[in-house]
Amino acid sequence: PAEPLFRSMEIHMAKKDIAMQVLQQVVKLPVVKVDREKFLVEKFSKELGHKNLNKLIEQGPATMLPKVTLDRVAKACINENVLLASGASILAGLPGGIAMAITIPTDVAQFYGFSLKLAQEIGYIYGFDDLWSSREELSEEAQKTLLLYLGVMLGVDGAGALLRFSGVIVTKKMINVVNKKAFTKTIWYPVLEKVLKVFGVNLTKGGLTKGLGIVVPILGGLISGGLTFATMKTMGERLQKELSKLVNYSEVQYQEDVETIRKEVEIIEGE
Repeated sequence: PAEPLFRSMEIHMAKKDIAMQVLQQVVKLPVVKVDREKFLVEKFSKELGHKNLNKLIEQGPATMLPKVTLDRVAKACINENVLLASGASILAGLPGGIAMAITIPTDVAQFYGFSLKLAQEIGYIYGFDDLWSSREELSEEAQKTLLLYLGVMLGVDGAGALLRFSGVIVTKKMINVVNKKAFTKTIWYPVLEKVLKVFGVNLTKGGLTKGLGIVVPILGGLISGGLTFATMKTMGERLQKELSKLVNYSEVQYQEDVETIRKEVEIIEGE
């Protein structure tokens, strides 16, 4: 289901090929699929009361609660997911064959699975729509959003601005989006390709496996709980900080984001 977007990009560099292969498989992990409605009810029913749950699902918590509350819940989600990932069994919940298919250690697959789960939860807190309109597959727009989540978490320049730009469109904020369609066509793929490249570099350098190649067999798992905790916590906090800017989003912030995206695309295309 995640293949159309990746295939359409037709990137032939080895690092990007590896990144696409890994992502195609990681999104199939059960832990990655977050039920937006169930998640929001679980996290905000106490704050809003049961009579406001329909509005919560329809409009999202960002329209009903102050930034301080959203930030608090998001940070709690980061801690919960980091602890869960740090203590999880490496083989827990993995469908048969996936670990073999992605040619990377199962613990690395699990790490990115939990990271994408956390990314969706943070996104839902700050107003993004449900990525899983079908529980079995991702739309192309949802694939782009997941890639941008990952890009922000990995510190890719321009990914945060582009994610907020797409978030403004999703949440229909009253921002004057000039030539949205034309602008979108020129900005999406350069930044998404860069995300794939950075992700691929992380994998081929061993990334979380402390410098060992991705094809080296892992016995017992090299990612310690401490390393998982530190790495995922940093990644989650990076995404939370960027999406938090969507609360009280202004025309000034929007114009800054557009300029950031334009400059980053120019840099990428000039490389």
